[in-house]
Amino acid sequence: MNSAARNLVSLLNLATPIIQAPMAGVSTPAMAAAVSEAGGLGSLGVGAMDAEGARKAIRETRALTAKPFHINLFCHAPAQADAAREAAWLQYLTPQFAEFGATPPAGLREIYKSFVADEAMYQMLLEEKPAVVSFHFGLPAQEKIDALRAAGIVLLASATSLREARQIEAAGIDGIIAQGIEAGGHRGVFDPEGDDEGLGTLALVRVLVARTGLPVIAAGGIMDGAGIAAALALGAQAAQLGTAFVACDESSADAAYRAALTAAEPRSTTLTRAISGRAARGFTSRFTALGVAPGAPAIPDYPVTYDAGKALHAAAKAKGVSEFAAQWAGQAVPLARALPAGALVAQLTAELRLALDRLSSLRASIE
Repeated sequence: MNSAARNLVSLLNLATPIIQAPMAGVSTPAMAAAVSEAGGLGSLGVGAMDAEGARKAIRETRALTAKPFHINLFCHAPAQADAAREAAWLQYLTPQFAEFGATPPAGLREIYKSFVADEAMYQMLLEEKPAVVSFHFGLPAQEKIDALRAAGIVLLASATSLREARQIEAAGIDGIIAQGIEAGGHRGVFDPEGDDEGLGTLALVRVLVARTGLPVIAAGGIMDGAGIAAALALGAQAAQLGTAFVACDESSADAAYRAALTAAEPRSTTLTRAISGRAARGFTSRFTALGVAPGAPAIPDYPVTYDAGKALHAAAKAKGVSEFAAQWAGQAVPLARALPAGALVAQLTAELRLALDRLSSLRASIE
């Protein structure tokens, strides 16, 4: 079905089918601009910003590049306050705070506003008209989708299943980001309380290419040109890489995060809800262990839980401990490397060409 899909790489005038994942809290205007200048699609995650913060980031990126870049928004259901559950979670974390000479906050807040309820962010997008906007955790109202498309913005959305992909297609979105279970950061599942089959990138991409009519972008566990080539062989039009860019010079990752990424033998990764309230893949740590420890209480909604997580990380970091940080990373993290973002795009593109040449040689051998 996907043979008639629009060619996103041509539409966006990209020189290489590489998209830098948005990574709220890690991506920067300098990173996005460097990736776009190198021929890929740079991205900014603005889900943790308000409208004016996002506008500032967009304008800072435009000051660095005239090429297209990509803005990502969170479309989770707004958190439901639950004082008892939140108090129990804070009580559970009290010994960890005490270890660092701190006390937990008196209460928890919904620190990020979902795009589904953020009218100011919506109006800002209509005014600034970034080339590409994507949605994570679900979709906004149809009237917002229609208006953003009418403004000439290319729209993408993350899917972790065929069911979600079909909702994306029905809504008139231009392309699907197929997020496999290998991906670092937050799972893009629409319903965090529903069943998550945990499809890998390979299986998910192939299913969506075969069963939808939209361009598919592969995401999850892709760290080098060979991984990009594999995604393209499955029918994806491009690959989105996140963990690969975290150690870049332009990233806002701190020294401890960078060291974890580039260690000779990196720690394993795991999915955890303990840090933010939604399933996200990052390095195993004392914090990830808390969420699955015997007797752990029910975890509050996202992003309310993140308020506690950020406070605990701040207390630990002040004492030189990074075990409570949100160090998101995908399963192929041993392939991480520290390069400037533009140099990494160039290296990935060169590796992609070599991988495609190898595939061509293999094809010749079986003809």
